[in-house]
Amino acid sequence: MTAPKRLFIKTYGCQMNVYDSERMAAAMGAEGYVQTDSADDADMVLLNTCHIREKAAEKLYSDLGRLKPLKAARPDLKIGVAGCVAQAEGEVIRARMPLVDLVVGPQAYYRLPAMARGEAPAVVTDFPAEDKFDHLPPATRRAPTAFLTVQEGCDKFCAFCVVPYTRGAEVSRPAARIIAEAQGLVARGVGEITLLGQNVNGWHGEDGQGLGHLIRALAGIEGLARIRYTTSHPNDMAEDLIAAHRDVPQLMPYLHLPVQSGSDRILKAMNRRHTADHYLRLVDRIRAARPDILLTSDFITGFPGETDADHAATLRLVEQVGFATAFSFAYSARPGTPAADRTPVPRELAEARLHELQALLTRQQKAAQQAMVGRTVGVLFEKPGRKPGQMVGKSDYLHSVFVEAPEAKAGDLVQVRIIGSAANSLEGRLVA
Repeated sequence: MTAPKRLFIKTYGCQMNVYDSERMAAAMGAEGYVQTDSADDADMVLLNTCHIREKAAEKLYSDLGRLKPLKAARPDLKIGVAGCVAQAEGEVIRARMPLVDLVVGPQAYYRLPAMARGEAPAVVTDFPAEDKFDHLPPATRRAPTAFLTVQEGCDKFCAFCVVPYTRGAEVSRPAARIIAEAQGLVARGVGEITLLGQNVNGWHGEDGQGLGHLIRALAGIEGLARIRYTTSHPNDMAEDLIAAHRDVPQLMPYLHLPVQSGSDRILKAMNRRHTADHYLRLVDRIRAARPDILLTSDFITGFPGETDADHAATLRLVEQVGFATAFSFAYSARPGTPAADRTPVPRELAEARLHELQALLTRQQKAAQQAMVGRTVGVLFEKPGRKPGQMVGKSDYLHSVFVEAPEAKAGDLVQVRIIGSAANSLEGRLVA
């Protein structure tokens, strides 16, 4: 019997890349590959890259450099680069690093098996007209939680963002296919699904229905206990979706809603197409529908042209909203984006503003976690904790919760009383 070939995948970046890596593994699994945790014993190594942050390409080339001795010792080892850096760099990757056998963009990875067999070009970075999901085997995820892509690409063209260039225009997957994939995941034991999209709340069905309608349809799947979605744009937060937070018990009280800045002047320079007041009024409507919802966001400090007054406006918005947590970064120019050619804010100043913003966000995170102490919440156990008899899972509000539960197993959804708050997690006790 022929030994199975081994596949090692390293995933950089966002949840979408995690999902894409799982689908690439499934596609290669149909070719006889099984996953391994080490590149050392792999027959194929795939680096699934992200291009959102600064020095993404440099990180890729650094990792490829570490693979050179492996390739020299085993010339038959196949090395592939996938994802957004692959889309942006294309042939340049192979020219700079001849050890790379194949380069595939995020919209074409269904062609990986043919590429590995030498039956397709070594570099595929086009945006095919056909739906890549039509060419992929069903997802094989067996875990309490799973990601499910419902929308890809973005038409917003924020001045700092490469996504429209690496992922292409917005495309929504048909509702029937999404529901069928969700049913398959639930049949394999998945109890929580996170719907993914670069602009997930821009999803629309063939009949024009929006994400709120899709969430209601998914909530009808027996055994699907929890639904989440990410990442959203404020301009696509339709009233039907807001109402779903009020009406659908499976939709968790947690929303990631990036704003990026609290200054209208900077928001306009970013091409965000909303104002700070629009965002604040939207938050009010969301909280009116679901008063206990926790909000998280994204922020950029030091965007070209940002002044002290603009930074102060961001701090005021953060104070007004009160976020459970947030991702924040000092601006870094992404080649090919409109903002890349603008005069940057001095790095030291951008970093100083970032530290001030993060200090405020950290205080809000601690307050949000402390407010959970004494409350009873649902927790979906995902894996054993560090201590004997301990389990760890996510609360309704996406907090990590550690619980002494020696008889519990991954996949159990239990009621837990929160009894303590640590730096980035909560401690709970099972409710009888």
